[in-house]
Amino acid sequence: MNNLAILPIILPLLASVIVAFIPSKLNIVRKLSQALMVIFLIIVGYIAWLVYHNGVIVTQGGGWDAPFGISIVADYLSILLVLTTYIIATAAVFYAPHSLSDQQEKFYFYTFYFLLISGVSGAFLTGDLFNLFVFFEVLLMASYGLIVLGNGKAQLRESLKYVLVNLFSSMLFVTTIAFIYSLVGTVNMAHIAERVEAIPAEQQGIITGIGVLLFFVFAVKAAIFPLYYWLPNSYVVPNPVISALFGALLTKIGIYSIFRVYTLIFVHDTAFTHQQLFIWLAIFTMLFGVIGALSTNNVKLIVTYNIIPAIGFILMGIGLYSEDGLAGSVYYLMHDMVVKAALFFLIGALVVAAGTKDLSKMSGVIQRFPLLGWLFFLGTIVLAGVPPFSGFIGKLLLLRGALSQEYFLLTIVALLSSLLILLSMIRIFIRGFWGEKMEGMTNDNRKVHALTIPAVFLLAISIFLGVGAEYVLPYVDTISTYLLDRTEYISAVLKG
Repeated sequence: MNNLAILPIILPLLASVIVAFIPSKLNIVRKLSQALMVIFLIIVGYIAWLVYHNGVIVTQGGGWDAPFGISIVADYLSILLVLTTYIIATAAVFYAPHSLSDQQEKFYFYTFYFLLISGVSGAFLTGDLFNLFVFFEVLLMASYGLIVLGNGKAQLRESLKYVLVNLFSSMLFVTTIAFIYSLVGTVNMAHIAERVEAIPAEQQGIITGIGVLLFFVFAVKAAIFPLYYWLPNSYVVPNPVISALFGALLTKIGIYSIFRVYTLIFVHDTAFTHQQLFIWLAIFTMLFGVIGALSTNNVKLIVTYNIIPAIGFILMGIGLYSEDGLAGSVYYLMHDMVVKAALFFLIGALVVAAGTKDLSKMSGVIQRFPLLGWLFFLGTIVLAGVPPFSGFIGKLLLLRGALSQEYFLLTIVALLSSLLILLSMIRIFIRGFWGEKMEGMTNDNRKVHALTIPAVFLLAISIFLGVGAEYVLPYVDTISTYLLDRTEYISAVLKG
């Protein structure tokens, strides 16, 4: 059973190799990719069920015990995020044939797609800091291939910026790992956590400095203020299915890494790292993200900017470092991954329906496509955290955690940001879907409806996370308790 932890990494990696040999046989590749993703989702769901009922599953690579071997750790948090990744990826593989041109699909979309899922799953599951870097590079290589798909001038410009930013952060990442190794002599995260506890008090400042440097690396990848400047246009220029995968998954790898490292390793100076640095950055990330969303009429850019305040909400819970705070962050992270992917799908359908991304040139789309209009309205209120939907559950936990620690400014900013998120999205519904029926709408109703269906699946998941919170919340509470007590993770990895 212990070898099951590696399956979410290996299965899509093998699939990427298989589809790479038959890129021109589109019908076969599409059906095969869709069938494989459904099977993979069932397998990952089974692994998640095992973890929930039997505890952490650890695979030690090469038969070497930790910390000498490569540890793959399917614990309560990582397997939940892997399962969420596979849910989104399954919806995306059914969306892709209706969103991409045949030429784009033939240029190895499905190969890069499976490679991206493998890299994302590996980043969630690895128990080794150096291999976290390796999996970052795997998913980044896949994202480089996806972002240039289509060969447009804007894509080439933004992909160059995207590559340069990630190249710089990757160089800093591997340098920081070298600092950590020189100090504690290991890169296994559980082993680092164990050895950090034994470091003398006079060297605690060095550990804090390394922790802040590592946070900078993850903050770039998570698009935390002020390091989010690279994200908006880089996520807007690709095809909607690629934007959905990027928006739902890639920044979440950065914030997950902060989750893992700052609840497992760097917990010796939480008064500085968590309660000051994280809280203040969360405040600015929420505010500047929604300001960006309100500043544009590009409907795809509005949704893209709304990725940033969501990262702020999640960072807020990590900064609070309490059961309510961490539970709220986990719940909000899971909710945001699903609903962001659904909204990118719906925006892609809206752009096809209206023939433009410019909100000022849209009106009355709901008259021709009522299902699309009302699904977008539903996605908007789910994103904004209107009760009883999933965004509300996560924010309620976060606000309760903030108020219990008397972070009143943080609470006010979080509430204000929620209102501004709602405003930024509802104006798409009011101005784009409502009003007089515009001229120039597409006649291809079948394509718009095909683009809408995968979003229905994701919104159904998101609604369940809200109205079915009584079933989900106990598991999330288990995760928050588990994150606050590092001993179970360390014991599972090092002592088997």
